[in-house]
Order: sequence, then structure tokens, then C-alpha cells
Amino acid sequence: MKKFGALIASFAISIASFTPAAFAQDKGMVGISMPTKTSTRWISDGETMEKLFTEAGYTPDLQFADDDIPNQLAQIENMVTKGAKVLVIGAIDGTTLSDILQKAADAGVKVIAYDRLIRDSGNVDYYATFDNFQVGVLQATSLVDGLKERFPDVKPWNVELFGGSPDDNNAFFFYDGAMSVLQPLIDSGDIVVKSGQMGMEQVGTLRWDGTVAQARMENLLSSTYTDDQLHGALSPYDGLSIGILSALKGVGYGSGDMKMPIVTGQDAELPSVKSILSDEQYSTVFKDTRELAKVAVSMVEALMSGGTPEINDDKTYNNGVKVVPSYLLKPVAVDKANVRDVMVSSGYYTAEQIDN
Repeated sequence: MKKFGALIASFAISIASFTPAAFAQDKGMVGISMPTKTSTRWISDGETMEKLFTEAGYTPDLQFADDDIPNQLAQIENMVTKGAKVLVIGAIDGTTLSDILQKAADAGVKVIAYDRLIRDSGNVDYYATFDNFQVGVLQATSLVDGLKERFPDVKPWNVELFGGSPDDNNAFFFYDGAMSVLQPLIDSGDIVVKSGQMGMEQVGTLRWDGTVAQARMENLLSSTYTDDQLHGALSPYDGLSIGILSALKGVGYGSGDMKMPIVTGQDAELPSVKSILSDEQYSTVFKDTRELAKVAVSMVEALMSGGTPEINDDKTYNNGVKVVPSYLLKPVAVDKANVRDVMVSSGYYTAEQIDN
């Protein structure tokens, strides 16, 4: 019995010494709310953050809202109820979260807007994103470069404009950045928007839906370009670009004497990388979302330790209630000349993924 008692005592000491170490690694729950699984980049964002938070000792609760606003609201509320200490939110509609974020604030939960700014709420603590105005600048600059390269003897160039989802604050930054390049050329007559459709209220594409972009391009081609050739299309996202290209190929562009118009993009999604290498889509903007995920994790680490997250912009992103302190990463323009090298050297894709 004495030996048995000693064994029990020894076991108790082992448990006592083990338990704090085991629980020391659990730094608390972090809610990760991503808008959709329809885009590979959002899947990558979510899974990368889930991995990084786990490695850092947090318990991540990753949820995808399937582009359904009530679903995202319910998921975020559930995260708060379960005791999340910080929320990292890629919003579907950045204007719909005010009430749930007030509940989060009342519970002492910090909020980081991820890639998309959350508007109309004072309860957004930080914003992690890319330089979204610069994304638009890069897209428009690439469009103009492509027009000069593919249609050097044509003036004016016929160009149509596509915007992102009007409920995504980033879409306006992309469009404004692009127009800072294109508007002077429109004013000089070098570029003509034959449809007359300009401004986000006319060119926006709800939910970044590629089928909507394809249908709009088909309508533009049948209504405006039966006798004239289209030379370029400003597309702010690869998912839209693929739809636009489908419409163009459907009426013969890219074959015979009909050169493929210059079509831009964003996110360097694999189908678009392959399309660029096949001389269909002209370019895209690469945003290494692995680095963005790291920024979000570092912000959480700072907040959870009582520190202040690193930012590099405290002026640009006014959400209607406050200027949200932000960290902006730099986007990279890629086309056929560099897309393979950039994507493979960065480790974002393997050569096999691109070539197969």
C-alpha cells in the first residue's frame, strides 16, 4: 500500500507539473470569418491563418459564410458566444456588421478587418490589406501597356470597364486607382468607352460573380461591338476575367483576324495564370495572401499580449465612423513575361501545378 500511495503521489506530481505547460500553449480562441469558398484565394487565406494560429498556440475557429450575409452574421455571433478573444473578418458586405460588432465589443472582443474594410462601425480595431489603390494603378498600367503592344497602329482604343462588388469597399479603391491612369487617356481621346458605361454604379459586379461579368460582356458585344472591335477590358478580379474571356471567345475573339482584347485581373488564381501563359488573359495582380495572413496573426499576437500592432497607414481607410489603422502590403503586376517565375519562385504554385 505504501508503494501504491507513493506511485499515486508521484503520478499526481507529474499531472500537476504537466497541466500548466499543456494549457500554456492554449492562448485562446481566434475567430476567422471568411466570406466564401467560391474563390480559391479565400480558401487559401482561411487555411493559412488556421495553420499559423495553431502553430502560435491559439485555437482557431475557421468559418466560411458561402456569400450569405445572414450566415456570416450567425457564424460571427457564435464565435463571440464561444469565447473568441479576437475576430479576423473578411466581410461579405462591409456595411452589415455593425450590430454584431457592437456585441463583440461589449464582450471585450477585438476585431481585425481582413482584406476588406468593415464600414459604419467604430468597433473595428485594425485593418490588414494590400495597397488597393495601387492594385488599380497596376491593372490600368498593364492594360495600357498591352494595348500599345497588341494594337500599336490603332487609335483610339475601344475599352470597356468592369468593377468589383459595390458592397466591397476595396472595389472602389481598385476602380479609382485604375481611373487615375485611364481617365487622362479617355479625356485625350486615346481610349474610348463606346458603351458609355462608367462609374461603379454602372460597372460594378455584385459578389464578384464571373457569370454576371460574362453576361454583361455578352450584352456589350451584341449591343455595341457588332461593327467595331473591342481592344481591351479592365477587369479587377480573375474570376471576372475568366467570364469576360468566355464571352469574347464565344464571338470569335482570339481566332482568325480578331485579336484577343487586353484583359486584366487580380489574385493570380491558377486558371488565370494558365490563361496568361496561353495568350488569353493578358495580366493579373499577384497578392501573396500568405503574407497577409502573417500580418493578421502578428496583429493578434500584439493585441493578445497587450501591445500595439504594427501599422504603416493611419490616413487612408475611413470607414465612415473612424480612420482604421492599417497595414498595407504591396501588390505585384504579372504578365506572360514574368508570371511563371514570380509564382514558382515565391512558392505560391509549383511548376507542376502551372504546367499541368
